[in-house]
Amino acid sequence: MTDDRLAIIILAAGQGTRMKSALPKLLHPLGGVPIVGHVLATARSLDAGHVIAVVRHERDRLVEAIESELPGATIVDQDEVPGTGRAVEQALLALPDDFDGDVLVVNGDVPLLNAATLTTLIERHRNHDVAATILSAMPDDATGYGRIIRTEAGALDYIVEQKDATDAERAVNEINAGVYLFGVSQLRDALAEVTTDNAQGEKYLTDVIGLLRRAGSEVSALPVSDSWLVEGINDRAQLSAAAAKLNALLVRAWQLAGVTVQDPATTWIDIKARLHADVTLLPGTQILGATVVESGATIGPDTTLIDTEVGAGARVRRTDATLSVIGAGAEVGPFAYLRPGTVLGERGKIGTFVETKNAQIGEGSKVPHLSYIGDTEIGVESNVGAGTITSNYDGVHKHRTTIGSHVRTGAHNTLVAPVSVGDGAYSGAGTVIRKDVPAGALALTVAQQRNVEGWVEQKRPGTAAATAASAASATPAVDAVSDDAAAAGNVDS
Repeated sequence: MTDDRLAIIILAAGQGTRMKSALPKLLHPLGGVPIVGHVLATARSLDAGHVIAVVRHERDRLVEAIESELPGATIVDQDEVPGTGRAVEQALLALPDDFDGDVLVVNGDVPLLNAATLTTLIERHRNHDVAATILSAMPDDATGYGRIIRTEAGALDYIVEQKDATDAERAVNEINAGVYLFGVSQLRDALAEVTTDNAQGEKYLTDVIGLLRRAGSEVSALPVSDSWLVEGINDRAQLSAAAAKLNALLVRAWQLAGVTVQDPATTWIDIKARLHADVTLLPGTQILGATVVESGATIGPDTTLIDTEVGAGARVRRTDATLSVIGAGAEVGPFAYLRPGTVLGERGKIGTFVETKNAQIGEGSKVPHLSYIGDTEIGVESNVGAGTITSNYDGVHKHRTTIGSHVRTGAHNTLVAPVSVGDGAYSGAGTVIRKDVPAGALALTVAQQRNVEGWVEQKRPGTAAATAASAASATPAVDAVSDDAAAAGNVDS
């Protein structure tokens, strides 16, 4: 049920210069989702009546991401006046005039803060007669953070930014987590009194706490149990640390849900991935994007799946797959490369050093070795010989190859698209197929073999090969018998 008395303001106007990146800080990926996407997801789960995002730097790119992750969010542009206080002041103007509830302020760069912690904050605030409730934390190193200063009785007195703090205030290790919950009327009144008279020349939101105290209002600070919940991301080192923490949480959650993860330290799972019970993930595995893995499948080692579907009981080893579908009971790898549009049917096989792209491979069909299959459709129970290539590109356009059901192609075939091979057809080793092959036919482009007798002894005299040939020539040779079936050279895999 929507909480119409709750408004959430997400501060997303910062420049993020410490990331040293052309990509806005809040758009850097974390667990497969932009940093700000995690904050928006938490806001969505709280089901607030109003969600407002304040933007400034790279605003168009941020707005696109925000509207994608949380449609319906209100966008507010911060003006030239710097500071979090000014950002909140402008966001309040976007609320309805008759809104008289609570305003939750969160930073867009604090992705691990969860809905459970914020729910506790909201309940604590509403169950006590206070004008504001904030989150605090006690990290190992408080450097750079605003400090929580308490009264002798232990109540929150005020917040001081590090640059404005005295030595005694800097010695305090309880920090401001940057998460605030205010009654809207008290917040409006206090913001009107906030100035930019400080070391950074900014309108601090933190000053509101001291102003409320001086006005006789009660405020409180609620410490979080784990400081990582409220840690912000300002540079790539912090991004890496947050990613490791998030991944550890995700891996553990999937383990508790029935997934075997042999080596959590080398296994990465994105937040949108979905795994079923009795999936096994071997070391060096990455399950990224919206990948789905069905029960009984084994993935890895050293495998990366991006936005890929894997059916029940499939086996995928040392493989890189993107936007692909792997059917139930299928086998892929080792050392396979599945590009977008690959669909492998049930019990199918894509084997060692095989690359596929925009290829539909039917139930029970196999491409076992050293092949490129692109823009191709293969029927059921067919076998593609080792080293086969579908030549799909004429230099200007891509063309499709169709291989029917129960087909057997020889080793080192080249199929020059557009071309089709009918059901039940065979082809010989080294065949270049430029024309359609009828169902049940044998396709051959093998020239008559010619043997030049005595060539080695004449052209390479004195070599080990010439000596061996001379010795062998003393023994009568047995004529080989060949027929078209032998010439086909099919590889049975």
